[in-house]
Amino acid sequence: MAVNSADVKTSPNKNTMKKTITDSAAWKQLEQHFKQTQSQHMRDLFEANPDRYKDFHIQLDDILLDYSKNRITEETRQLLINLAKESGVEEWREKMFAGEHINVTEDRAVLHVALRNRCNKPMLVDGVDVMPDVNRVLDKMEIFSDSVRSGLLRGYNGERFKSIINIGIGGSDLGPQVVCESMKPFAQRGLNAYFVSNADSTHLQETLKQVEPESTLFVISSKSFTTQETMLNAVSAKKWFLDLVGGDKAIAKHFVAVTNNIEAATDFGITADNIYEIWDWVGGRYSLWSAIGLPIALYLGMDHFEELLDGAHVMDHHFKEAPLEENMPVIMAMLGVWYNNFHQSQSHAVMPYSQYLRRLPAYLQQLDMESNGKTIDREGERVEYLTGPIIWGEPGTNGQHAFFQLLHQGTKPVPADFIVPCISQSPMGNHHRVLVANCFAQTRALMHGKTTSEALDQMRDEGVSDDVIDELFAHKVFDGNKPTNTILFEKLTPKTLGSILALYEHKVFVQGVIWNINSFDQMGVEYGKELAGDIQGELSHRDETKNYDSSTNALINYRKDIYYNHFDRRDYDKDNK
Repeated sequence: MAVNSADVKTSPNKNTMKKTITDSAAWKQLEQHFKQTQSQHMRDLFEANPDRYKDFHIQLDDILLDYSKNRITEETRQLLINLAKESGVEEWREKMFAGEHINVTEDRAVLHVALRNRCNKPMLVDGVDVMPDVNRVLDKMEIFSDSVRSGLLRGYNGERFKSIINIGIGGSDLGPQVVCESMKPFAQRGLNAYFVSNADSTHLQETLKQVEPESTLFVISSKSFTTQETMLNAVSAKKWFLDLVGGDKAIAKHFVAVTNNIEAATDFGITADNIYEIWDWVGGRYSLWSAIGLPIALYLGMDHFEELLDGAHVMDHHFKEAPLEENMPVIMAMLGVWYNNFHQSQSHAVMPYSQYLRRLPAYLQQLDMESNGKTIDREGERVEYLTGPIIWGEPGTNGQHAFFQLLHQGTKPVPADFIVPCISQSPMGNHHRVLVANCFAQTRALMHGKTTSEALDQMRDEGVSDDVIDELFAHKVFDGNKPTNTILFEKLTPKTLGSILALYEHKVFVQGVIWNINSFDQMGVEYGKELAGDIQGELSHRDETKNYDSSTNALINYRKDIYYNHFDRRDYDKDNK
């Protein structure tokens, strides 16, 4: 939401008016440009420039980004790049790669790029090269995963492991889950990966019904080893295991941990050899490249995990070295700013035309919304413009039969990313041809629309009567001019997936720089946890709660009445049988 300089509020901590990005020359030029171009239709832009695709696409290895179906001109692109430069994107990018403490609220470096630094050049945090530690943990992951997959390491009774259950939440769940789900064709036959995150016991119970304790390996992933949901599930999983097999010694063969809290993991019963380190300069939603990715190495093999790292490294190098005008993450980020802050688009859809990528929208929800869903800037002051959009999506073609109606004819502008492989990992008949045709057709239809004359001509060609035409033709008109990016690649492989995930990471980073927010903390998440702890105590007794607002008090007390009356009735029935 753009604001005039007169609307900028004075900081309570300063006597002078604070200038924000909206006061910059680049922003004001974009505001003026938006007023001049907001009525332009992409249909006309394509007609005016038959080579528009050539001017608005980027290719990196086999990954193609076509951003020609966006409401931009060459001038728009240049003005957006000017905004990126004026916001300091290049400088902040250098700070990140240099290991500076750009996570200002937690005073930490943000160096997940070191985890996939395949050229192995030194990367420093506080003057210390982190690469020896990164490589040490990767070597340990390789030895362990190879031993499990080969059958050298087995369960307490000598049975091979058939099931891996990852217990984590947030980045410790969504990251490895999206990779394992996406890379199923590369998984070892006879080995299954499960992911448990929800505090709802149903999630754990339904998962445990599918496995046998003798052949199950648990990976407890928690940086702090105190995360409520993770430890709740971990303790219950441990109890389930011990109730069935007995003997605490069996824990050592069936439980491993990924954490920065070695002491807590040891107290849980996990041996030192089975604890994998993660460092404070690795944020949770950027952690799948670390030992948090251990389930990936176990399920897919360390060679495929390293291919994933290779793909991310390729994108890292491109992001760091390519000119901003030819930089894939920068272009996608600035297009998002264009729609979010000037077109007032408050959401962004992601449509992977691949069933294997069905969890990608959920992964990107956390990456983007937890990173940039902020109202306070790096200086601790409230922003006066829109920050992170709402991210949502569903695999194609399912989404076409669910929410595409709103995309085509709704009143809310929704930019969208379409992601599709050229070759299927699961070929069958003409399925993939139909899938890809639908993807391309949707981006064409969203861009071009259907004019009144086109709708009338079509109905007449179909022999529809004039009376029916008069009644229905308005419903057949599509405005079009709906922006999309298309990301096309040869085949979904670990390397390609690594590049795509890193692409979105860097896109989110650039947008955080533009909005002058810290993309690497999550204070809002922490506040909810604090309240949950207090309310949990209130739910543990029958006394009436009066400590909160009337709504919260009523909900707590209603649940108490239902819960305790339920068990009172059950005990009564039992005693009177």
